[in-house]
Amino acid sequence: MPRYRTVIRSSWNARKAFAYMSDFSNAALWDPGVVAAKRRDHGVVGVGSMFDLTVPFAGRTMVLGYRVAEIDAPHRVVFAASTDRLESVDTLTFTERGDGCEMTYDAKLSFKGLAALANPLLALGFNRVGDRARDSLRKVLSSD
Repeated sequence: MPRYRTVIRSSWNARKAFAYMSDFSNAALWDPGVVAAKRRDHGVVGVGSMFDLTVPFAGRTMVLGYRVAEIDAPHRVVFAASTDRLESVDTLTFTERGDGCEMTYDAKLSFKGLAALANPLLALGFNRVGDRARDSLRKVLSSD
């Protein structure tokens, strides 16, 4: 299963970083690999909250419907999306560090069925996309 893991130091405290990142509709603001993102429901983000992320895929765009699978504010949130072709799980953890925090972003993405044979190729592209998102997040989570 292709995996991308990174740790990002932020000048924001864990509560502020968690609030921003747990609203996955912000993904279009920090992830160059997301064309559009919107929340499907309203209210406080919790288990079951739904987000649609539009991403480029094989020369087209596709919508991944993510739901909050787990949440422990302001420490951890897990987003999961599944289609007939692929599965994605993004786990974000936040740890206070001095006057800021560290966010660990652990993303797993894999094709399902026969397409799973292409997972090693998917990993190559996934790392490039992850690096671009990481670089953008470093800027966002260090701004005031």
